[in-house]
Amino acid sequence: MMTKSDLIKKLQEKFGTYTYRDMYQAVNIIFDSMAEALQKGDRIEIRGFGNFTIRERKPRTGRNPKSGAPVELLERKVPFFKTGKELRLMVDNKK
Repeated sequence: MMTKSDLIKKLQEKFGTYTYRDMYQAVNIIFDSMAEALQKGDRIEIRGFGNFTIRERKPRTGRNPKSGAPVELLERKVPFFKTGKELRLMVDNKK
């Protein structure tokens, strides 16, 4: 598993002229910008990697996993990620 901190360290190693703090700010700006775009309902497309979109979930009755009691879940929006073809092939070791 790669964490946000691991990503920042890897970027800092690759681009040694920038400090860890610079890379931390860059990663945060990117993630914040992506979150803002999704909040507005925009679609994010990163060629070769994938697409981020928002999907709407209808209201339904769920279950509390601890007690098993029914819980009413309201309509909500959730982020959805669909992988790009190149990423799928890389993960599948076909490229």
